[in-house]
Amino acid sequence: MALVCRGHRFGARGDGGALTRRTWLDSVAHELAARGVAADEAAAIVVEAEAHLVEASAAPLEVFGPPAVYADEVTAALGTVRAPARGGAVRVRARDVSKRFRGRVAFADVGLEVREGEARLLIGANGAGKSTLLRVLAGVLRPDTGEVDVRGTIGYAPQQGGLFDHLLPTEHFVLFGRPRGLSRRSAIAEGRRLAEQLGWDALSAPVVGSLSGGTRQKLTIALAALGSPDVLLLDEPYQGLDRESVERFWELLWSWRDEGCAALVASHAHDAVERADGVVELAS
Repeated sequence: MALVCRGHRFGARGDGGALTRRTWLDSVAHELAARGVAADEAAAIVVEAEAHLVEASAAPLEVFGPPAVYADEVTAALGTVRAPARGGAVRVRARDVSKRFRGRVAFADVGLEVREGEARLLIGANGAGKSTLLRVLAGVLRPDTGEVDVRGTIGYAPQQGGLFDHLLPTEHFVLFGRPRGLSRRSAIAEGRRLAEQLGWDALSAPVVGSLSGGTRQKLTIALAALGSPDVLLLDEPYQGLDRESVERFWELLWSWRDEGCAALVASHAHDAVERADGVVELAS
């Protein structure tokens, strides 16, 4: 069995903050699968690593390092080194980023990377600063400290707001599509297609103020994806969606990822960890 321990410490800034044991183990399982390690062998590695962490009573990053790094070392020890299935050039990078509001710390010293062809999950307790971090990455807010580097066009879907109750969905497509270089006709056609992929007929829909919460969420996702941006920043994108719509969302996200998009998704959903290519956790 391959159990690779590290001889140095990783601070809270490594791989997006201090990961909980469960999140770290889940991330390792995903990284091993991406490197071609068989499911039963990967499960055994995760179990052994968990037992070691319990015995050591130490944080995973201190013992093993970031999940991706640990997975590389384990596959090397197994003699089955394979390049990760996902990830190209870095599209989103944050270094030592902090944000405060009236003296209250929203988050501190955050570091993360998201690469093209990768869909990563942003998790953390309520109040950990996930929505604020996405707003900083989207350029809506300026960080108080640190550096943010986003390369390419951005599609941002906030958890709340961003819609106009008196406008039709098609009018939203035009309003959001024109700054992205889409003509009126192209914006409506692309918005309609995205809505249909989410199981919704946007052309026959009333003004946004009359839409249900789940349908408004679908509209927000479609607006973020208009024009095929290089980076998608999605804040609780399928909150309020039914099971079928959730499945449609992930199928869409995977297709965007496979086309080279870099996506960072904030979500509380338990199934999201299993669907993403990696996890970033914000400590509260």
